[in-house]
Amino acid sequence: MANASIDVIALHGALDAAREARELSWRQLAKLLDVSPSTMSRLANGKNPDVEAFATMVRWLDVPAEKFMIDDEELQRRAAEPPDLVAELAPLLRARPDLEPEDVEHLEELIGSAVRRFGADRARRVN
Repeated sequence: MANASIDVIALHGALDAAREARELSWRQLAKLLDVSPSTMSRLANGKNPDVEAFATMVRWLDVPAEKFMIDDEELQRRAAEPPDLVAELAPLLRARPDLEPEDVEHLEELIGSAVRRFGADRARRVN
């Protein structure tokens, strides 16, 4: 792959699945990996982690780094798509002092569920 970047969406998805399987919050995962919670937020917002954080994440996942590489053409195609609503809202929710981490996780799940439902409804109307 001559021009490649980190597939942040796939990396975030793999971390999320492993995190949920281990019943960890994002904050707990960040602490376990010894990366800042803001690194996890940036990842959720489609931003590349630094090299050390990336290496730590793929080692923890026990997956070759190459699995999370994407060619620039695919990256540009994805960039043309609208960003994930939950990923955009997550840092705002986490910044609220009146919400506990569990509250934020529940809200993220609810919003994600609603977005998926709206997408499914839209797809049925089109077909």
